[in-house]
Amino acid sequence: MKKKVIILLLTAYCSLFNSQHLMAQVGSWRNYLSYAEPKQIQAAGDDLFVLASGSLYQYNQKDHSIFTYDKVRGMSDVSISHIRWCQQAKRLVVVYSNSNIDLVETNGNITNINSLYSKSMTGDKTVKSIRIDGIYAYLVCGFGIVKVNVQRAEIADTYTPTHPDYPTTLPEEDNSDYEKYIDLVKTLKPDGPQFNYFGYMKFANNRLYTANGDYVHHSGIQIYSNQQWENYQHEDISKTTGLEFVGAYCLDIDPADANHVVAGARNGLYEFRNGQLVKLYNSSNSVIEPFDGKSIEYEIVSGVKFDNNGDVWLLNSQAPTTSLIKFADGEFSKHNHETLMTLDDGGFSNKSNGNLSNMMTDSQGYLWFVNNHGWYPAFYRYNTQTDELLTFDNFTNQDGSAIAINSNGGVRCVAEDKEGNVWAGTSAGPVVLEKDQIESSSYHLTQVKVPRNDGTNYADYLLANIDIMCMMIDGANRKWFGTNGQGVYLISADNMEQLQHFTTDNSPLLSNIVQSIAIDSATGEVFFGTENGLCSYMSDATQPNEEMTKDNVWAYPNPVTPDYTGPITITGLSYDADIKILAANGALVNEGRSNGGTYSWDGCDQQGRRVASGIYMVATATSDGNKGTVCKIAIVR
Repeated sequence: MKKKVIILLLTAYCSLFNSQHLMAQVGSWRNYLSYAEPKQIQAAGDDLFVLASGSLYQYNQKDHSIFTYDKVRGMSDVSISHIRWCQQAKRLVVVYSNSNIDLVETNGNITNINSLYSKSMTGDKTVKSIRIDGIYAYLVCGFGIVKVNVQRAEIADTYTPTHPDYPTTLPEEDNSDYEKYIDLVKTLKPDGPQFNYFGYMKFANNRLYTANGDYVHHSGIQIYSNQQWENYQHEDISKTTGLEFVGAYCLDIDPADANHVVAGARNGLYEFRNGQLVKLYNSSNSVIEPFDGKSIEYEIVSGVKFDNNGDVWLLNSQAPTTSLIKFADGEFSKHNHETLMTLDDGGFSNKSNGNLSNMMTDSQGYLWFVNNHGWYPAFYRYNTQTDELLTFDNFTNQDGSAIAINSNGGVRCVAEDKEGNVWAGTSAGPVVLEKDQIESSSYHLTQVKVPRNDGTNYADYLLANIDIMCMMIDGANRKWFGTNGQGVYLISADNMEQLQHFTTDNSPLLSNIVQSIAIDSATGEVFFGTENGLCSYMSDATQPNEEMTKDNVWAYPNPVTPDYTGPITITGLSYDADIKILAANGALVNEGRSNGGTYSWDGCDQQGRRVASGIYMVATATSDGNKGTVCKIAIVR
């Protein structure tokens, strides 16, 4: 009874300064999967299991609850191909496209059978259908049949067509539940986006703006805000324009109006206000050109960016006579440069480069973009006021060695760090154009050298020969790299330490092919757009504040309850702030420096012992020693 009273008192006390802040735990993951397109339905008593858009959810017909399954919630994999309910074993057989198998019970328990997935064989392991017979599930594969004992969660036998006991007859596939419940399922709305394509992302105005990021898919624009998804419906847009709204490659948001969005796509430039199409600009009403000079399709706008004046700059890849375009006050103007017109293709010479993309504005107001194309890999800095273009196409490092970008590679992305250096992600790894090299006519690129610390004087180039698809700099000046097949790397602010390496094997990351990264600088949530959909990781770094006040410095969770074992996070700090955590008697419990605008405390004292119940003071000071502010943390053991 005494502990309950203490908890109530401390909770009431903390609500005076913390009630408005609810944050996810540092180190936690979330999946944002689509469940929009139902493919298979299986009834399990009062529950319906629904395979939709390659993912699984469960609907209870009595209480109308919906529970979505994903890797964070215990699933072993992604991209489900088949589901079947085994009534005698009371388990749902879930088969993934890579032949991994999960068995799911109605209470949410999940058991994995990975022996088929992990088995090395020359035959086709793809599961084409599932047949249920008693406690057994027969998986019809390309190479033969796999017999699964669903009750014991094991593979009982495998049969090739030449096996003497090869089953010649199997139970028919039962599709009656799909047929019976499809009208009901179409009314269900599990939380999630409409599509699983997130090749391009940007976080602004407390919203995550996303596009599919390629020239193929129909997902268009999806925006996540306040736990809700908004879609710019491609069907309606296609009806309005008479052209498919396909290949939404990139987007940008008007800095003066968060509801004014422009998107570059396969068929031109799309302008939106409040989620509604304003106009499509293409060769019929602008200087934008199709790749062959005449087609009404493949008028590729592969980069868009608002400048500080509210004008839009766009990149028209593979166009016969244009590359860089300005759109201001309803008028279009060309700003071509020789190095942007080097592609020979389709009977044309000196076309616009193959994949001009990934535009960003640096701290000085200059516009940067890349050519992600093996024909002429390069990145560029453009002065929108003077029309000066600097081209960086000499890939030689500080040692005078050539950085080999193969014919299938290119410069994927570009980003500016907190020190004014510009990073380029290439198919041969990350390179740095140091601040003092940007204006140099004899510049070199830097490959960061990381000492081996093995007693030798040797060092290795940072992430050398790893294909960098995307990158972001967080509030602590750390570098997040998304790769083509090797997951995500987090590199320290001084570039010397690998802080994290997330893969599908050691984390809920949905794919090792990471196409885009966006960061909510206020919370530290890092979003990863992968080939299998969207997921996120709650990092321990946020954008620092210029000034620390009692209104913007706070801690969570607060109060810290007895069942909580994760880190305690203090946020709203200035860059490299000095943090001291004090007991009620003034004794120093813990101290350190902020990570961007965040500091994480494990709830232990300097000897590594968990602190006792009580109110703890967080005293802060700026990096130059000026006094900051104080917040309080209540801990109940």
